[in-house]
Amino acid sequence: MPDLTPELLLHGYSIGIFPMAEHRDDPEIFWVDPRRRGVFPLDGFHISRSLSRAMRRTRFTITTNTAFNDVVAGCADRADTWINAEIFSLYAQLHTLGHAHALEVWEDDMLVGGVYGVTLGRAFFGESMFSRRDNASKIALACLVDRLNRGGFTLFDTQFLTPHLASLGAQEITRAAYHARLEMALMKTADFTAPAAASAQEVVQRMTQMS
Repeated sequence: MPDLTPELLLHGYSIGIFPMAEHRDDPEIFWVDPRRRGVFPLDGFHISRSLSRAMRRTRFTITTNTAFNDVVAGCADRADTWINAEIFSLYAQLHTLGHAHALEVWEDDMLVGGVYGVTLGRAFFGESMFSRRDNASKIALACLVDRLNRGGFTLFDTQFLTPHLASLGAQEITRAAYHARLEMALMKTADFTAPAAASAQEVVQRMTQMS
């Protein structure tokens, strides 16, 4: 593989592939193009009664792009991670260029959860998330879906389908179906930063009104 640059990374996303390393200490990076792809229908986020109650009562504060590197570090802070030093650096560069974004979950002044990803056109490519408190990752995803909807996005790529994501409404589609959706999403633009900040309480109210 040629040396990775932010530009090459964006080209990879534009054709439906993404980079990974075997583990944090492995300098080798490889491209992945899953046969089955995880996606989040932006009108299909599932809010259970317990999650709805948690979002209405939470003291968590939601922000975007205030602690991007800390979110990536939180995602890499686990025994088994694909985020090596080069990948960390590349996403930091993409963030500086305006193509990588983070949504943060705070408890007072402590970062307790978050999710980050890459944007191209109307596609958001979710990379990783972390949680240090109950419900922090679920609330982060709900607030992310709300922001993507309000920002004009049409595709939320989760790469793989996990039981956690499936419980919240994510689905698995074929590679061909994913590439068709990606092609459509790249035809127009969306803006991750345009929507006004929203609390978890505002997000759950909007989502329950739409359901």
